[in-house]
Amino acid sequence: MLNAKKLKKQFPILDQKSLVFLDSASTSQKPKVVIDAITNYYKKINANVHRGIYTLSEKATKAYNDTRETTAKFINASHPHEIVFTRNTTESINLVAYTWGEKNIKKGDEIIVSALEHHSNLVPWQELCKRKKAKLKIIPLKDDYTLDMKEYEKLLTARTKLVAITAMSNVTGTIPPLKLIAEKAHKKNALVLIDGAQSAAHSKTDVQKLKCDFFVFSGHKCLGPTGVGILYAKEEILNEMPPFLFGGDMIEKVGQYKSTFAPLPNKFEAGTPSIAEVVALKPALDFLQKVGLDAIHKHEQELKAYAIQKFSAYPQVTLHTPPSNQSGSPLSFTIKGIHPHDIATIFNSENVCIRAGHHCAQPLMDRLKTHSTARMSFYLYNTREDIDRAEKALIKTIKTFE
Repeated sequence: MLNAKKLKKQFPILDQKSLVFLDSASTSQKPKVVIDAITNYYKKINANVHRGIYTLSEKATKAYNDTRETTAKFINASHPHEIVFTRNTTESINLVAYTWGEKNIKKGDEIIVSALEHHSNLVPWQELCKRKKAKLKIIPLKDDYTLDMKEYEKLLTARTKLVAITAMSNVTGTIPPLKLIAEKAHKKNALVLIDGAQSAAHSKTDVQKLKCDFFVFSGHKCLGPTGVGILYAKEEILNEMPPFLFGGDMIEKVGQYKSTFAPLPNKFEAGTPSIAEVVALKPALDFLQKVGLDAIHKHEQELKAYAIQKFSAYPQVTLHTPPSNQSGSPLSFTIKGIHPHDIATIFNSENVCIRAGHHCAQPLMDRLKTHSTARMSFYLYNTREDIDRAEKALIKTIKTFE
């Protein structure tokens, strides 16, 4: 049983008793153990990795590599070298588009995405299709905010080369049937990329069970620092992909006119990485494992159900959420006649932090027939009292615009 009140004490920023943070879908707060790990790195082992034959560099390299091993275990990758560190989820997706995509997508090929996608898992494929004269197809959304799987099957053809799908919508919280999507894609010999930015911190990820070819997520949504993204890809795929960036630390041998490249994962990690941030990601992932991803998911489901119960009592409010068994943490809503920015502003006056806007999902906003929504998103440190405070802010918002 997850004790959110006890956990909250481990997050220094949440010591502000009046603060209610309901924007973890954007970025999570950081526990003291993560903050301490960054400080400890700079105080005790600050040195560049992979390059120094001296104790500090060796310690920094070990700490950096330890995080790779922890990350591999966190998502059940077969090998640590299947983990590539980037800056964020967006860079991880672009890495795939600019390397695997440029090499493998040809004129007339097809890429499938869904109507739920964040711009980060849409725009790179739009641009790749434009460059390669390929075709982009989109799985439509049903009225209950779930994907139309019958239409998905119709979209799949012998020309389908990639299906790029979110593991959880950052707007509606919709959780697509990932294993089924991957299974059907693989029958057409298409590869599958899963955008786990919203899912990795909230429920267990097993890339081997999912049978995905690529999986991407960000450390800063998993209690870790900003500046660290993760790309998982199967070893044989990474070996066939050309490097993304060229320069130091990704080479094997450099001559005047020709170079050869380092083995995995160094081939994709040119230059000095975000060492302190990568090192501090390990205690973040350890923290999540200790609390338990199943317990976190159950806690969030209970919080979301409570929030739906509270907010649905107001006829002015529209909740944009799928059935609970296909839904994760984010809960978007609109209030008739009130702009979401005004909603967020009044919530802020009550010291309740929520997100407002199109959430980098403008095509989805069009499908929802709105320009933007307000969004609450729940995490392991949130409580029912936080939702009660949000309801108080909701009442104030409605009264303000009466």
